[in-house]
Amino acid sequence: MADYAGVFRLVSSNMARVADSAYIEAVGRAADLLHDAFASGRKLLVFGNGGSSSDAQHLTAELVGRFARERAPLPAVALTTNQAILTAWSNDHDFDDVFARQIQALGAAGDVALGISTSGTSANVVNALRRARELGLRTVGLTGESGGSMREHCDVLLAVPLTETARIQEVHLVTYHAICAALEERLFTA
Repeated sequence: MADYAGVFRLVSSNMARVADSAYIEAVGRAADLLHDAFASGRKLLVFGNGGSSSDAQHLTAELVGRFARERAPLPAVALTTNQAILTAWSNDHDFDDVFARQIQALGAAGDVALGISTSGTSANVVNALRRARELGLRTVGLTGESGGSMREHCDVLLAVPLTETARIQEVHLVTYHAICAALEERLFTA
């Protein structure tokens, strides 16, 4: 029989470890960066692969729709949702540039590009962050402990101090929910 309680104890222990680390300060810096961008009328572009693709969609849904309160929408786009762009560009050109191409098309200086990769080494995520910086976007990376090669392309690196993919993803969910809550509080409280 599976030890479900053991899994929850492990997750709880990991969350406590993360809460007592410098990671929390980085979350605050990311929330500040996003607050300033949204307050200035800028937008957020989010991207990642696999589970991180789903996280990109989840985060943007919380921002465009609502997180915990009824409020005006925030401009956020998941670059993982247009299957025609993803498959056409990847087929005709290169999957490693599928997000960079969209950053070039949709991004403007002052916008924020947020790349998600648990390893920090996904070529298409790293290339998009690089392109975003070249175009004057602010960059945030959501990753695991090492930060991988995305580290050098991020204004704010959210490197979860864990190494196992599933555990990193659990912290990613809590991270972007915390950021959504902070943004709603700061941008929509009279």
